[in-house]
Amino acid sequence: MKTINNIRLPLGSTEGEAISEAMKLSGCSKNCKAVVAKKSIDARRATIWEIYSVNIYEPDEKDPDFYNFSEVNQKNINCGNTYVVGFGPAGIFAAYLLSLSGLKPIIVERGEPVEKRAVSVEKFLNGGELNENSNVQYGEGGAGTFSDGKLTTRINDPRCKFVLKSFYEHGAPEEILYKARPHIGTDVLRNVVANMRNAIIKNGGKILYNTKMTDIEINNGRICGIYLDGEFHEAENILIATGNGARDTYEMLLNKNVSTEAKPFSVGFRMEFPQAELNNAIYGKNSANRSLPPAEYNFFTHIGGDKTNTVYTFCMCPGGHVINSSSENGYLVTNGMSYHARDGKNANSALLASVKFDTPNEGIEFQKMLEKAAFETAKGLAPVTLAKDFLDKKGSKKLGRVSPTFRPGVEPEDLYRLFPESVSNRLATGLSEFQKKVFKCDESVLTGVETRTSAPLRILRDPETYEALGISGLYPCGEGSGYAGGIVSSAADGLRSAEALIKRLTGLDIKTGN
Repeated sequence: MKTINNIRLPLGSTEGEAISEAMKLSGCSKNCKAVVAKKSIDARRATIWEIYSVNIYEPDEKDPDFYNFSEVNQKNINCGNTYVVGFGPAGIFAAYLLSLSGLKPIIVERGEPVEKRAVSVEKFLNGGELNENSNVQYGEGGAGTFSDGKLTTRINDPRCKFVLKSFYEHGAPEEILYKARPHIGTDVLRNVVANMRNAIIKNGGKILYNTKMTDIEINNGRICGIYLDGEFHEAENILIATGNGARDTYEMLLNKNVSTEAKPFSVGFRMEFPQAELNNAIYGKNSANRSLPPAEYNFFTHIGGDKTNTVYTFCMCPGGHVINSSSENGYLVTNGMSYHARDGKNANSALLASVKFDTPNEGIEFQKMLEKAAFETAKGLAPVTLAKDFLDKKGSKKLGRVSPTFRPGVEPEDLYRLFPESVSNRLATGLSEFQKKVFKCDESVLTGVETRTSAPLRILRDPETYEALGISGLYPCGEGSGYAGGIVSSAADGLRSAEALIKRLTGLDIKTGN
């Protein structure tokens, strides 16, 4: 394979034009096959360019597969009573890999199938009752199902390519394989999740919906059982792939003296403003060009020159919505969501400041304190403050020209006083820098609170076996266990744990090394 990089073409060019240019530059024969490997937009100057990389293959050449299942399938190994707890990205891909290897995992999901879950979420967003086990946080697909479906990641791991390819094979658009900032969108992602679930079932996996892991049984340092809604079942292996909001699971593991450590996480709010105005700020005179996608950004700043003290944006949703992602009655949490078209009137992202505590319990209690205060301050709606008022350290009496998208509604309040002063001061500094460097909109609506950006703890595990320290057969993985941050990195970590289990059961490493 040969890769032709940095092919610069005018805005609105096609993939076919990029391939033609790459073939000219490569000098390869016409029998070779060319595929777009990456596509991005360079909008840093007045003239906007599309930048391509193209892979060129000799006839009959193709990318090698990352996994080889032939030998492990021939062994016909029974994985015993192996449970995958949680069916978000980490759980889906752990179960998917186990099923492709001929093993038949039992998946435990406290929430509903994604189709029923979407109905429960929509009812709640329209003012209905919260289902505490099936909501934006919990249920088939995980929290990422009701997000922008971002597939960007900072990790450099070949498993990420397998994740994207698997998404594509189960219904995601082909563009996710080459776009520099791929996303699926919550509407398309729901179908992909359902298709992957059906593939796992076809391969022999079993899914228990509306079922909660309430306890685990450990004997002589080894997993021997799992309690599902209080009922005991024998278990030889448990992969814990719960999301970062599963506080009852954290409490159970802490009570079992499973080794954990406090992990930094971040808190803040969603800031929301018109997408058209952001387009103008980012694209300038080209903002009306329909070939351009809705503008997005990525921002961070070090407070006081301290590289460990960062304020940054998270989960930027072009043309998206700010949504209520609460999972407990009496608490309020925000998140961002976009559909695949990203055609909503507003853009939003979280603006966050990092926090750290000495123990996991302190971090969990801090999250709960903020979420409870947000709920009570706005009487069950979302507390909001205009950006200009937050910078003046005061609450808002009314909103301006920006219409918030949060359902069922918002209440003008004082977000600055909702957070501890040290956190509010850092958020204000970051907001001021954001307005200088990215986009200034004094009437941006700030919606609180954002607290579930990552896990407040890490479940410690052996770096070689991926088992929890001192507990054979227990595999903590994904974002909820403190080892990932986002859909792709969580999926990749689920794959790592599944690989480790397969190797323990069969003695085989199914990776090809590519």
